[in-house]
Amino acid sequence: MRYVLLVFISLLLPRVPSQAAALSQLPPDSLDVNSPTFVPTVRVGKVFEDGDSIQYMEMNNVYVYPPLTFSSKKQSRAYMRLVKNVKTVLPIAKEANAIMMETAEYLETLPDKKAREEHMKRVEQSIMKQYKPRMKKLTYSQGKLLIKLIYRESHSSSYELIQAFLGPMRAGFYQAFAWVFGASLKKEYDPEGIDRLTERVVLMVEAGQL
Repeated sequence: MRYVLLVFISLLLPRVPSQAAALSQLPPDSLDVNSPTFVPTVRVGKVFEDGDSIQYMEMNNVYVYPPLTFSSKKQSRAYMRLVKNVKTVLPIAKEANAIMMETAEYLETLPDKKAREEHMKRVEQSIMKQYKPRMKKLTYSQGKLLIKLIYRESHSSSYELIQAFLGPMRAGFYQAFAWVFGASLKKEYDPEGIDRLTERVVLMVEAGQL
């Protein structure tokens, strides 16, 4: 399962060669996967009204939810584990989405299919080397959550993304590999349904409230 996720992330994180080289030079400890994905910021500006200069402060969203109640310590521990898992894998999901968009744009600049395939192979090797220590630390539940959060960020399943970059045969292979371990790269994200609590945690982590 970890191998599938590692390969998958490597497919979503290719950069142009100079950027990939820069990533490979970062010390392993410089990537803090437990830090909040989004640090709240305050924007201060001025507007002019009737000849007067008025300062204003723009703050990030603050989410207010009804207090959670747990019927058992087991439920409480499960929630705390969810918070920890979101803080661990949400940064990876956001990186994957941002760099995937950048990669798609870069591939469009290459002259032909051969050049694109060579570029994908080169950066795949570089990113595999960079992200392997990070991905090996993920638990099984974190890996499954990562698949869902990638869908949340990209609005596409992991299977669809692999298919778009590498074709249906490779996508089918990785889906079969994941299935052996009880996972699915076709998992979607339902913030209004089964993933409602996860979405609540994600929004609060993004706002710096957790």
